[in-house]
Amino acid sequence: MKKKILIISGGVSKERAISLDTGKQVAKELKKNNYSVKISEPNFELPKIISLFKPSIIFNALHGQFGEDGYIQTILESENIPYTHSGVISSAIAMDKILSKKIFIKNKILTPKFLLYKFNKTKKDLIKLIEKKLKFPVVIKPINEGSSVNVFICNKKNIFKKLQNLEIYKKIIIEEFIPGREIQAAIIGKKKLGAIELKPKRKFYDYEAKYNPKAKTEHIIPVDLSSKRYNNLMNISMKVHNLIGCRGVTRSDFKYYKDKFYLLEINTQPGMTKLSLVPEIAEYYGISFIKLIELILKDASTDK
Repeated sequence: MKKKILIISGGVSKERAISLDTGKQVAKELKKNNYSVKISEPNFELPKIISLFKPSIIFNALHGQFGEDGYIQTILESENIPYTHSGVISSAIAMDKILSKKIFIKNKILTPKFLLYKFNKTKKDLIKLIEKKLKFPVVIKPINEGSSVNVFICNKKNIFKKLQNLEIYKKIIIEEFIPGREIQAAIIGKKKLGAIELKPKRKFYDYEAKYNPKAKTEHIIPVDLSSKRYNNLMNISMKVHNLIGCRGVTRSDFKYYKDKFYLLEINTQPGMTKLSLVPEIAEYYGISFIKLIELILKDASTDK
């Protein structure tokens, strides 16, 4: 008899819709393959549902805040049931763009230069600081959101207008803009899954480019790189996966510019929707959607 899987999806983050889609797609595939499946929101009913359903494994299909930042992982630890994707500490580190970038730098992994901004500088001071430390254009984004939510490329003329969109956050990251190719690489457990290149029609690979089919982002696989450069890309991805202590699947996002890979961030819970990149990479390399899900389930654990 196959295992009982409880899928947690939805939540309250800005990525709720993506999470619901991930949960729906994973549940559909598991049911097709004779698993006993139940879907739950991460609300006050969750402990009761766990108690009644008695799952063998919990599949964490949440994205964004409270789902991949260590919060839900802390709750799941108290249930002492194996759950998918990274644990409490790894999730918290990966979601915090400042903390994770400090780890990249300490371990000699190239990443764009950055500043922490707390909305307490005058316009004149901020412009001076950016011109001294980073140069324009720059990328502004929240420290702990995913799916490119509220990410903007700014120049000197529009930065303060764009910053108004981020005033809901106490602090944000201002990052050096790296032009070049958008390449993303996936790791599953101890296996280097593969990579994909993205050519968005939009200014960059933002939320619309990721989830709106009409955005018509071009997906290129295999990536046009020499075997030496490709191996370098995958080795960096595996290195950061291991450094942060991740498990299950991760996707590392890079810019490739002037023969160098700049690591932007590592995602501990990449989407599993029809438009998601990890299933697409897996399929190209001969790993079906159900096999990918089963590999993620196989790597499920607790931090204890």
